[in-house]
Amino acid sequence: MIKAADVKVGDELPPLTLRITRADLVKYAGASGDFNPIHWNERFATEVGLPGVIAHGMLTMGMAIRVVTDWTGDPGAILEYGVRFGRPVPVPDDGEGALVEVTAKVTKLLDDGTFKVNITAQHDGKSVLGGASARVRLP
Repeated sequence: MIKAADVKVGDELPPLTLRITRADLVKYAGASGDFNPIHWNERFATEVGLPGVIAHGMLTMGMAIRVVTDWTGDPGAILEYGVRFGRPVPVPDDGEGALVEVTAKVTKLLDDGTFKVNITAQHDGKSVLGGASARVRLP
């Protein structure tokens, strides 16, 4: 587990590569109750102007924070987490799914001793989460 004394502004967290598959979409829909057809029906998704079936934004958000929880070793260290949804993540029906590359960097030591960590999530080289950041308390 990382300690506050070992962290400085500018530190980069180990990157994370996520794979989102159609099976993940089914599991997330069942857990969340979000059965919007844009997350499972190719025909419907393209008819409404999407490039195909897309991942749930909240699923992408939830998976991306792992870059911080893996680093801290303690999910309870995250006090706040917020994002804006930028672009959808199309998930092909090919058994491979979509890759999302997640990076993060410590950007600020706050007055209360917590750290601000900015998170970047990209699919095909384009940002999918905007303004993603977490406030973290480390021992």
